Order: sequence, then structure tokens, then C-alpha cells
Amino acid sequence: MSEVVRVMVEHGKKKRVVASAFDWPGWDRSTKLGGDVLAVLDTYRPRFAKVAELAGYGDEFADLGDLEMVEEVEGIGMTDFYGVSGRAATVEHDPMTEADFERKLALLRASWTTFDDTAARVSTDLRKGPRGGGREKEKIIRHVNGAEIDEFAPKVGVKVPMETRDDPKALLAYRDDFADAIRDHHARGESARSWALQFLIRRCAWHMLDHAWELEDRDLTGE
Repeated sequence: MSEVVRVMVEHGKKKRVVASAFDWPGWDRSTKLGGDVLAVLDTYRPRFAKVAELAGYGDEFADLGDLEMVEEVEGIGMTDFYGVSGRAATVEHDPMTEADFERKLALLRASWTTFDDTAARVSTDLRKGPRGGGREKEKIIRHVNGAEIDEFAPKVGVKVPMETRDDPKALLAYRDDFADAIRDHHARGESARSWALQFLIRRCAWHMLDHAWELEDRDLTGE
């Protein structure tokens, strides 16, 4: 039998609900409160399969079975208003096996590559939202890389100037340092400050992929 995909569901109080396939960092999606969030998550399976393939885990991902909700928690404010997973699943506080760690770190690296490649190929001008809004491409790129540098990497002791996001070579070097710091924390059994290390990996991968898929959806190439 195929292995089920374990999912945690976070319920906002007013607006949104989030489903996180926490064993596969980056595969998190949200919908309006009361909607079928597992169905929404499953629609992104083909898109995430490309990330898993890039990470070297395409076969393992293809063999996965149905989604199974194993935990429900109350979300945070950002869950409600931005569709962001704000809590670690209970098992994300547990130590990772070496196999799990290598898979999750590889998926984070694949998320970086997916975002970079997507940003490089989509149109400079992007389709506007229903009310004419949405960041332009360059602002999305700077936001995504800047948030990781400012908010996420310092949780494992990696601090670089914000200008790093504007220098491709420096950005790649920073990511190597970030990955090495995550590896060191895993080896020592340390958390990422107030976050579980697994949650840090998942949150970073989700942010990269969420905006990569936004870029794809708003791409005007060929139109």
C-alpha cells in the first residue's frame, strides 16, 4: 500500500484554514474557512512533484498515497489573514532521522532553485489581481529573499547584510551558509530559537514556493 501523506490543519478564527504536508516542506496551501483545504492541497500535488523531482525524491513522492489529516490546531493571526502556517506540527518537535533531514534540506534547496528559475523566466510585467493589485516581479524577488535573510536565517545564527539579496553570487554563498547552519543545528539537536528546526525548513520552503507559484500564475509570457 502507498504511504499516506500526513497533514496538519490550522484553523483561523475568521477567514482562512491552512493544510501542511509537513513531511514534504513547502507543500502547504490555504483556502477560505469552511472550504475543503485538503482538496486544495491535493491540487498542488503535480506542482510540488516538480520540486520533489528537482530535489532527487521524485520517485518517493510519486509513490505517495492519499492525504490524511493527523492533527488540527488553532492558527495564528497570519494564518487568518495571509494563509500562513504559523505552528509546528507536534512531530516537528521530534528529532529527525538522517534520511528525513537530508530529504527536507534537499527540498529547501530545490525550493530556492524553483523560485530563482521561475523568476528568471516569467514576464517582467505580471497580471494584476482582481482589484488591480499585487507586487511587481522585482519587488516579489526582493521580498522573498529579504524575508529569509531578515527573519528566518538569523534563527540559526546566519546574519548577512540585506544587500546580499541583490548580489546573485553573494546570495548563493549565503544560502550555502544557511544550509550549513541548519545542518549544524540538526547535528547538535538544537532548535531554531523559538521555532522547531523542521518548522523553519518548512516555512522557508513554503515562502519560496508560494511566491514562485504566484509568479507562474501571473506570468504574461506569450500574451
